[in-house]
Amino acid sequence: MKIILAKRSGFCFGVKRAVDIAFDMAKHKKNVFTIGPIIHNPQVIEKLKEEGIHPTEEPTKDMDAVIIRTHGVTVDMQEKMQKMGLEIVDATCPFVKKAQQYAKLLKDEGYQVVILGESDHPEVRSILSYSGKNAIVVGKGESPKGLKTRVGIVVQTTQSFNALKDLLSIVVEKTKEFKVYNTICNSTALRQIEAAEISKKVDLMFVIGGKNSANTTRLANQCKSHGVTTHHIETALEVEEAWLSNINTVGITAGASTPVWIIEEVIDKIKKI
Repeated sequence: MKIILAKRSGFCFGVKRAVDIAFDMAKHKKNVFTIGPIIHNPQVIEKLKEEGIHPTEEPTKDMDAVIIRTHGVTVDMQEKMQKMGLEIVDATCPFVKKAQQYAKLLKDEGYQVVILGESDHPEVRSILSYSGKNAIVVGKGESPKGLKTRVGIVVQTTQSFNALKDLLSIVVEKTKEFKVYNTICNSTALRQIEAAEISKKVDLMFVIGGKNSANTTRLANQCKSHGVTTHHIETALEVEEAWLSNINTVGITAGASTPVWIIEEVIDKIKKI
């Protein structure tokens, strides 16, 4: 059996940076918390808990330090932690930070901010908090409602270029002026392209990563759209022997929050089968 592993699989730059920050803090401090899960990977979160780094939704004054997760936090949460006098370590992905800055810039320039993304995703909620009262969130394939004459667009970093193109084709007909900041992470875009290319060459596709990870779910949907049987799994324990029956070529990719050791365990399990 031939196994094709995507070159761009596993931790992206922003995730690696955040995880390194958290594990490093565990060596020097106790009573450290992350505001929400630092990344969307349950296995990594459990390892951090073992080192004394726990996720929480609400900071308290008795915490020694808090780490802002890769997805960022809202302006209100940032101000709340500052008023408490907590030590704040910002592990927000630089690409998410850029999206936040562009959203604020568009708001300050008088544009109605439109965010392409998932309204319930923590990254989108953080960007929205910088965007002003008239801001709206538009999901993939949705038609925005209540657009003003001047619109500024930013994008959740893990969205696809096709989703952005679709949104622009609608906005151009409904507004007199619009300004766009393409804040899609380049690593995410290349990862999606590579996954699509591999899925066209294989009999079966594994996409490894947290079930709560937006970019991993998008990778799985990308592969399925090319007609290949695709399994979105978190660990090697989920791999079933029956899946590999009469399969000659297997493709593997992984989300930006998936550590190398989990990918290697899946490959080992496939080889043993």
